[in-house]
Order: sequence, then structure tokens, then C-alpha cells
Amino acid sequence: MLELRHLSKSYASGHPVLAGLSWTFKAGEFVAIMGDSGVGKSTLLNLIAGLDVPDANAGTSPIWVDGVAMSGLDDDAATRLRRQRMGFIFQAFHVLPHLTLLQNVALPLLLNGLPQHRAAEMLAAVGLGGREADFPHQLSGGEMQRVAIARALVHRPALVLADEPTGNLDPDTAHDILTLLRSEIKATGACAIMVTHSTAAADMADKTLVLSKSGLQETTIVNPFAQKPR
Repeated sequence: MLELRHLSKSYASGHPVLAGLSWTFKAGEFVAIMGDSGVGKSTLLNLIAGLDVPDANAGTSPIWVDGVAMSGLDDDAATRLRRQRMGFIFQAFHVLPHLTLLQNVALPLLLNGLPQHRAAEMLAAVGLGGREADFPHQLSGGEMQRVAIARALVHRPALVLADEPTGNLDPDTAHDILTLLRSEIKATGACAIMVTHSTAAADMADKTLVLSKSGLQETTIVNPFAQKPR
């Protein structure tokens, strides 16, 4: 579904953030990425989304989505791919303040010419049913994060990119949201990549990768809060 081939990214100063990163993410897979602060986890998501540009690769395009080389797309084609095939959950929410909650969640449906009834269903699924006419200024940070999650999933994207999706949620709500995210992925055969510092969140993924200067490596998460079998 998503393939990284020797992906590299350096700052303008020449300091490398990511160097020669390679990994294949499969459809239907829920993957958590952990790592130290500043190692490039958010940068990686931005590169995959086409919101940032990787270093030039003389061999081949470093990012492939559904067999399509991202570097081979012009701006319009890249925008269409993001709009139709991807869903984003950002740390900063990016909920539009002048739109109601229903309008915010329905926006991907509107842009893709899809029926908009699913927007209300997704608001209910994240615990905000009955608040369709509210505006973002009426919400807490955790509630805005739930709106952002509903918006990311509403059009059933093939690839979901989530940057600390539970960072503003209490543990019970975080568990419910990740359960919803997981069920949506499995139902639609999508791939989800979640950057997180939370071992509890990573524990709900199919696999966990650690990003370091050495690249991506699969690891086993030991969640100290997980309920042990009797």
C-alpha cells in the first residue's frame, strides 16, 4: 500500500533528519511509530502526505502510494491523491473555526463528491452526536481532537496518517477512539500509521516500529497498564 525506498530528508542547514529510510506498509495494517523527540516522526508523516519534499533520490522515487510514485505527480495530481486516498489527524487539529462540527467532518465528503450522511454517523461514533450545529470554539481540546479524527475517517481513506491522535484525550476516550480507528481500518482494508509517545496507544496497533538514526525497526511494546491475564 505504502512503500518507502531510501527516503532521506535534511534541513536547509544540511543536517540530516531521515537517512535512507526503507519500509513497506501493507493494506489493512495499523502501525504505530515511536521514537525520541526530534528524531523525525512528524517529518516522516509530512513527507508521506506530500506536505514536505524529500531529498532528491537519483535512483527511484522514495515514496510510493498504491504503486504510484509521489515524486512523479504534479501539484494537482498530488492534491487529488491526498484528498481522495488519505486521511490526516494532526496534533494541531486544523478544525476550521467558521464551520460547524458537522460541516467540518463533512468537508472530505463534499470535496470528493460523496453523500454527506456519514458525517453525522462519524460524529456520533466519536461521542459528539447531537452537537452537529456547534462550532469549534465551544469545544475542549479533546473534543476538537475527536472532530479531527471523525473528519479523517469519514471518507474511508486508504491511508490514515495520525500524529499523536490521543494526545489530548483521557485514557478511556483514547481507548475508545483507537478502537474506532482500528475497526475502520479493518473494515475498509486501509493502512494507518500512527506516531505516538504512548505505549498504551501503541499497544493497540498491529505492530510497533521505532524510528531512530539507524532507521525503522520493529519492536515489542510492553504496556505497564495492560490488564494481565488471570
